[in-house]
Amino acid sequence: MIYLGEINMELKKIKKTAKEFEIEITDENETILNPISEVLLKNDDVEYASCLSDHPNSRKRRLYIKVKKGDPVDHLKKAVKQLEDEITEFNKQFEQKSKKK
Repeated sequence: MIYLGEINMELKKIKKTAKEFEIEITDENETILNPISEVLLKNDDVEYASCLSDHPNSRKRRLYIKVKKGDPVDHLKKAVKQLEDEITEFNKQFEQKSKKK
């Protein structure tokens, strides 16, 4: 297993409506948020998804989601699960390949 360090991000809900969801993430950058946005944008029910920042040096980022249909939080959960599955599969493949010489 590869250790990437402890994650100490803080999440804060900014906005939640039937079609929109926005959260603020402290102490995290686009490394996690951009892949989430990309997966969300591949979903036909998602109208818009983006990682926002007031300033490049800010410790805070926002993830904004607007959907055409469905619950934006459910779409976010599905996107995170999909990424989790992809990372798990990558790690499995990496471990198998790194054992072979």
